[in-house]
Amino acid sequence: MKKVILGLLLVAGSLPAIAQTTEKTNDMNRIELCKENYTALFGGEALNGGGTDPEIMDILQKYIFGEVFRTGDLDIKTREMITCVCLATMQQLPQLKGHTGAALNVGVTPIELREAVYQCAPIIGFPKVLNAMTAVNEAFTERGIKVPLETQATVTEENRYEKGHEIQHPLYGDRMKEALKDVPGGMGEKVARFLTEVHFGDFQTRSGLDTQTRELLTYCVLTVIGAEPQLHAHLRANLKAGNSKERVTAAVIQCMPYIGFPAALKALNIIKDFQPED
Repeated sequence: MKKVILGLLLVAGSLPAIAQTTEKTNDMNRIELCKENYTALFGGEALNGGGTDPEIMDILQKYIFGEVFRTGDLDIKTREMITCVCLATMQQLPQLKGHTGAALNVGVTPIELREAVYQCAPIIGFPKVLNAMTAVNEAFTERGIKVPLETQATVTEENRYEKGHEIQHPLYGDRMKEALKDVPGGMGEKVARFLTEVHFGDFQTRSGLDTQTRELLTYCVLTVIGAEPQLHAHLRANLKAGNSKERVTAAVIQCMPYIGFPAALKALNIIKDFQPED
């Protein structure tokens, strides 16, 4: 029996990709917009009164697809990648599988989605990403997408530190190295090197997503886990990578229905209070 969890798993069987942009369609009421977005994503009909809990389904669908989806300047592809990394981080695997199909329906490529989930590993740990990719790959297989997908690695054993540092340093400088210098046994230097080699060298150098998108998605993952110190540093990095405060704000609001108001408000307050000299 299929469980409808959070009302997000009415997935279409095999819809063509829809290259659609979410705009501030103020001329549409939230019910009309909800139905339009829901059909584009899942191929089904929103607000249909079905299931065992039609009242909460009605509330969440109008809130997510009729209100959140018109808030801020994010296209529908970016919104679905944000949703997928939130669900991967939270280990909500049935919903992640459903939203994998939705992401494909609105034009997210399999490579883009895989890269979005892969890059969560340095933040949430490799076991959770392996779990998440099981759900993603199941959805891919059901859509006739052959896995494994083609490699996107661009670094070698010899240059992964150098290439990682080329991305890390302009965005973060040497803050992490300085912060870890007093770790007992001198092991902080090793941890700082691991961060450069793995987070930036092994993941951020990969093809499939640009640095600007990767930083935005990273901020969403940090929002989900409530990593306050890192939210400050990654907000600064997002601005350097080309994301505006308004775009990061919209990304956090996109996370809000899945993580709740308290966690989202923590991230929003950090954005609101940010000073460039921080």
